[in-house]
Order: sequence, then structure tokens, then C-alpha cells
Amino acid sequence: MEYFRPIAMTDAARPDGAFSLAGGWCWFDRVQVLSRAAAPRLIAARDLPEIVLHRLTAPRPDFASLSMDRPRLMGIVNTTPDSFSDGGRYLSQAAAVDHARLVARSAELVDIGGESTRPGAAEVPVAEEIARTAPVIEALRAGGMRAPISVDTRKSLVATAALKAGASVVNDVSGLDFDPSLGKVVAKARVPMVLMHAQGLPETMQDAPQYGDVLLDVYDALAERLARAEAMGIAREDIAIDPGIGFGKTMAHNLVLLRGLSLFHGLGCPLLVGTSRKRFIGSIGRAETAEERMPGSVAVALSGIAQGVQITRVHDVAETRQALRLWQALHTDHLEGQA
Repeated sequence: MEYFRPIAMTDAARPDGAFSLAGGWCWFDRVQVLSRAAAPRLIAARDLPEIVLHRLTAPRPDFASLSMDRPRLMGIVNTTPDSFSDGGRYLSQAAAVDHARLVARSAELVDIGGESTRPGAAEVPVAEEIARTAPVIEALRAGGMRAPISVDTRKSLVATAALKAGASVVNDVSGLDFDPSLGKVVAKARVPMVLMHAQGLPETMQDAPQYGDVLLDVYDALAERLARAEAMGIAREDIAIDPGIGFGKTMAHNLVLLRGLSLFHGLGCPLLVGTSRKRFIGSIGRAETAEERMPGSVAVALSGIAQGVQITRVHDVAETRQALRLWQALHTDHLEGQA
């Protein structure tokens, strides 16, 4: 089997015959052909099979009522005592609501989670996770927040409560592996969802993650998750995919995935990537604590956006928005006004 990774470009000197990547801000005229049985090779984009070229170039449908023709930011709100970067800071409802409102000033989506899925984290009881998330979402909607709110959960009952409270997106780090009933909830509600790849459970996922070819293995796993979601009645146009950086991956695995992100456009869905403040950024950037990793997080975010990543999940939303505005001014014709 062959896989096709477009070589994403943003240079203003776009050659005749180049193709737009996923209907967005990047273009490509060359493609790297990957295989488990042969060495990588480059081909001209015009020589791609027609079905592959269509999948790589077709504009992505709106996700959560947001057009995917420009980069979007998803801001993180953790209502947990033990998240790796900000655990306990927004545990109270008042603190979480205030932070979410601040996040919404610079991010188009607000992602609210009540269970830490950092390496080594233990599972949170359903009732406790609901108590941490649903009241915050309800308070935000009652206070007039109109931005899309996603609930970061693996559990159908938590998602049900969050949707009832006013959430409009489900972000499942297990990619429907943890709770098969979650797919039925999403299909019935007809809301968009994020399918992420993870190898193993948070308790043990970093013990000894192994892959034959991490880039191709994760691609295949996400393709299987997409097929499963569609079989449950979730429309493909309502799905975004996430390669799950740091979820059952070593630093070497993470770097391979980040260098090859444009491959995942071949699945035909919006691509979401979250690397904010993660351990590998601290290891490479020599930043011991999560709070010190903002500059490295911004650098990795912009690298993904340069490969056409449509949604970037971040903690430091204002700083990332500022960096994105400058990146857009330098690399595209679009000048971002308001978030």
C-alpha cells in the first residue's frame, strides 16, 4: 500500500500547476510517496491518482460552524486538580468560567475537560467528571457565550450531560476506543467530534510505546476510527482527526509525526493538533516546567499551521494568536483582524 504526503508550501512564488491543500492557505506541487516496502520517493502532484488528488485538494467542510479556509485556535480549559500544566488552577466553577471567557477572546473554540489524560493519570468517576464540566458549560451559555464549546471526554454519559448543558462538539482522546457508546451519543445529537489517536490508556501509555512505522501506523489507525465512526452514523463531514501527539508516543515518535503532518490530509477531514506545553517541548527546549514552555509551544504550533493544520489546540491562546497574526501577514494574503 502506498501513502501520499503533500509537500506543503506557503511561499508567494507559487508555480503554475500547483494545487491548493485542503482548500486552505498551503499549496503543493510535489508529493512524497511512502510505503512499508520501499524507500520514499517524490513525484509531481499532477501524477497522483485522481481520487487521491481530489482528497488532498478538496476544501474541508465547516467544522462547528467555522470555515476551515484559515487556521483556527482551540483554547484549553482544564477543570481538573491534576492536569500536567495547570492542574487545580481552574477547579472551581467561577475560576473555570472566568478563564473560559478569557480564552474565548483569542480562540474560536473553547475545549473544556474534567479528566486529566496526562501520562500516568487515573480514570475519574463519571459523576465527578460531569460535576466538573457541565455546570461550567451551562454557566458560559447562560452568560452569553456563543463560541463553539467542546467537551474533552472519553465517556458517553459525560458527553450527554455536556451537550445538554450547551456544548456543541465532542473531543474524544480515545478515538471511540474507550466507550463505544460515545459514538451513538454523537450520532444521535448530530454534533461534530474530534477523533484522536492514542496507543493504550493514560495510566500506562508511556511505559513502552512501539510502532512499526509510527507515521503510517497512526494514519491507518485513524482511518479505522473514521470508518467505525461512520458505521455508527457520524457523518465524515462532522469529524476532525488528531494524531495524538504524546499519547502513547516517545519523543522520537512525536517528531516523526510532526514532520509528516501533511500526510493526514489524505484522510479528507480537518486536522487538529495539540502539542501545547507537552513534555517533549520541555526536553528539547530545556524548559523544565510546563509554564515555561510557551515559546516552544508556539513554534510547534506554527510549524503545524505551515503544513495546513486547520485547528491548533493551545493553552497560551493570546500569545499563539499574536504569533499567528504575524505568521499570516508574512506567509499569506490574509491579515487577521479579530479572533
